[in-house]
Amino acid sequence: WSSGWACSCGSVSRSNPSRRIHPRPDCESLMKITFIGVGNIASALIGGLISRGADPGNITAIDPSAEARAKCSATFGAVARESVDAGLSESDVIVLAVKPQQMQATCGSISSLLQGQLVISVAAGVRLQQLSNWMGGHTRVVRAMPNTPAVIGLGATGLFASPEVGGDDREDASTILGAVSVVSWFDAEDDLDSVTAISGSGPAYVFYFIEAIQAAAEEFGFSSAQARTLTLATFKGAVQLALESTDPVSLLRERVTSKGGTTAAALAAFAHDDVASSVKRGVLAAKARSKQLGDELTST
Repeated sequence: WSSGWACSCGSVSRSNPSRRIHPRPDCESLMKITFIGVGNIASALIGGLISRGADPGNITAIDPSAEARAKCSATFGAVARESVDAGLSESDVIVLAVKPQQMQATCGSISSLLQGQLVISVAAGVRLQQLSNWMGGHTRVVRAMPNTPAVIGLGATGLFASPEVGGDDREDASTILGAVSVVSWFDAEDDLDSVTAISGSGPAYVFYFIEAIQAAAEEFGFSSAQARTLTLATFKGAVQLALESTDPVSLLRERVTSKGGTTAAALAAFAHDDVASSVKRGVLAAKARSKQLGDELTST
């Protein structure tokens, strides 16, 4: 697989993190990845990796749900197992994709099997130090904060790593998460609370505004189908225009807003109700709640 993997992608020795236990024979070889938990995000990552040329036989999915395992095997052809076993030690990368409340037990179940592999956690709020403690002091860990559009390959992910994670491992983490999203690295772990508030929760904010505009359209007498079609096409077109333009979104907004026109009337109503400040307060509330949840998990 030649699209993005670093050449030095084997697992590493716990006693000597710079020494690879499973040296990679060449750059075309695919690392072995184990996903623990096969929910929406893990399934999206597996699908994204395979669509980029990964060998399903080198991907293992572990989940206690027989239904989840069957679906994963049928959809992707990945190896599916009910629980962690000694085979985990052969993995090059382990992706922890369980709920935050399940993370302590999951980390405990793999701690004795770790051989210095790169571990990536996609669980919200569980901090690196806590993960390391639960895994018996394992430090080669990356935290990832993806969002739900990853399920269609259009996600946004924030990443943070412990100092023990080197450039090759960062590149590997970027490649794995980059299979379904854009990725951004952050220098401080606290920044992931902000990432959670912006991109993690962000899709819900967008859906909230879509709902509001659809509701207004239906009050005008549009059918539900008409309201949905016009609203979604408007959001999609506006986002695509912003992506393709080099101009700031404020200028794009101004171009739609004629003095004394309909758009100006709508924006004046928004300003009167201080919608922008309400949005900011909502984002700040999400950030504060993310930090609070992290504190609660850390104290357990």
